[in-house]
Amino acid sequence: IEPVPARSSLSEKMNLLPVHLMFLLLCSSAKAGDIIGGTECKPHSRPYMAYLEIVTSQNYLRACGGFLIRRDFVLTAAHCAGRSIKVLLGAHNKTVKEDTWQTLEVEKQFPHPNYDDDLILHDIMLLKLKEKANLTLAVGTLPLPAQFNFIPPGRMCRAVGWGRTNVNESASDTLQEVKMRLLDPQACTHFSLHHNLQLCVGNPRKRQSVYKGDSGGPLLCAGVAQGIASYVHRNAKPPAVFTRISHYRPWINEILREN
Repeated sequence: IEPVPARSSLSEKMNLLPVHLMFLLLCSSAKAGDIIGGTECKPHSRPYMAYLEIVTSQNYLRACGGFLIRRDFVLTAAHCAGRSIKVLLGAHNKTVKEDTWQTLEVEKQFPHPNYDDDLILHDIMLLKLKEKANLTLAVGTLPLPAQFNFIPPGRMCRAVGWGRTNVNESASDTLQEVKMRLLDPQACTHFSLHHNLQLCVGNPRKRQSVYKGDSGGPLLCAGVAQGIASYVHRNAKPPAVFTRISHYRPWINEILREN
């Protein structure tokens, strides 16, 4: 299997993204585009969204999404870990600076202790910020589901992120969102989906999905973050796999309580 190349703004060398079993983790180079088949969000209508600039251990620059869950904590995917991470809050177009922007350094990364990079399981990470974010009209927190809030298939939700608009599409820098339906786990059997830990999301007959650069972004169902964008088939055809947040509430609560 050939790895998927990604451009890096820190090096002219090609940064090879991890690919497992023809499936693509959704992290990206700094030049990220947008969600496939989505629409541009109304500016600052998703005030919890965080844009993550990640310096990898090989000194490449990657980008992921995330979302603010407490003034000093962002939730994202474990495969978005790096040597250092900078968090941008209050952004719509991530290349056009506004007064709403807040740029914060990550003090400590908490990837799930059981994260498996090969099986892509437990793909969830908490980021402790060095300083607390100021809550404004453009920067706010997103509620999480309770531990026993096991959202069933059939629900229509929305994914949000700065990932690519197509496999070979040129980048657009504004925040996008796309409607995606929760599917029965049988629709993701080719992913070896773990139904208790993951969500199978996106109609395979539609060209609407998350893609590179959308990693770590939320799946919103009735205003609650039920999932975290994890991976998708490398041809971008849905469904995609999201980490099921409700399963991890005890672990999340423990980290927040201790920090």
